[in-house]
Amino acid sequence: MKNKQYIQAWLLLLPALILLAGFTHIPTIKTIWRSFFSLGENTDIGFVWDNYEFLIIDDVLWQVLGNSFWYLVITVPASIVIALAMAMWINRHMPGRSLLRLSYFTPTVLPMISVANIWLFFYSPEIGLLNSILGLFGHEGYNWLGDPDLALYSVMAMTIWKEAGFFMIFYLAALLGIRPDLYQAARVEGSSEANIFFRITLPLLMPTTLFILVNAILNAFKMVDHLFILTKGGPNNASNLLLYYIYENAFSFFETSYAAALTVLLLAILVILAVMQFGVLERRIHYR
Repeated sequence: MKNKQYIQAWLLLLPALILLAGFTHIPTIKTIWRSFFSLGENTDIGFVWDNYEFLIIDDVLWQVLGNSFWYLVITVPASIVIALAMAMWINRHMPGRSLLRLSYFTPTVLPMISVANIWLFFYSPEIGLLNSILGLFGHEGYNWLGDPDLALYSVMAMTIWKEAGFFMIFYLAALLGIRPDLYQAARVEGSSEANIFFRITLPLLMPTTLFILVNAILNAFKMVDHLFILTKGGPNNASNLLLYYIYENAFSFFETSYAAALTVLLLAILVILAVMQFGVLERRIHYR
């Protein structure tokens, strides 16, 4: 009987395992294998370490990694803080609360390509909304996407605008799940609102924060479609990110072996971040 249940369980899992292996594990293994070969005119020219040696001396890669680091460090905390603030705000009893929730969540349902086109109108140097507003105050405006000092931050602003509404939904669901009597007991004891937030609300939201943090970090590395519309990694790689650099090497420069090595680097970074999140942070945020 136990063997029958064992076989039945594996048969139920088989379709998911096939999809997981076919679209995740097998491509990952092939990518790692491909990264150790250089491509000649017609066939592979053999097993080499050149792709990984070039990672160290590739100046563009180091610039891209720097961009990706700042993109991660700025967009992830900003999105989480804004999402939490919005969730706290719309969790109160107020007129028009449903409309406010809808307005905060609307950017989430828009495809990234559509969002990028909307913000492209905002950032256009001559007819853009932002420069038009600045023109009302006598300012000539900025080249938001053409200035190397502004391009990456302009992309970050759009990302934060889109991500915060998505993360807000999770925080709002978590806030609705907190027992009201905890707040009532704290207020009876004379606790201030700030003390209630830091001693009750924030600790109880930490599991949700970990979930959001994982998604935010993954999004920071995998979101690349907005660069196609806004900057294409320019000017002079000032807004180029790691995944877009992989795309460029694979499909623009046709350096598929080097693109595979870059993909392995990206996987290694994600593994390190996953170990930090689940091996360190998770142990500190759950009550035992």
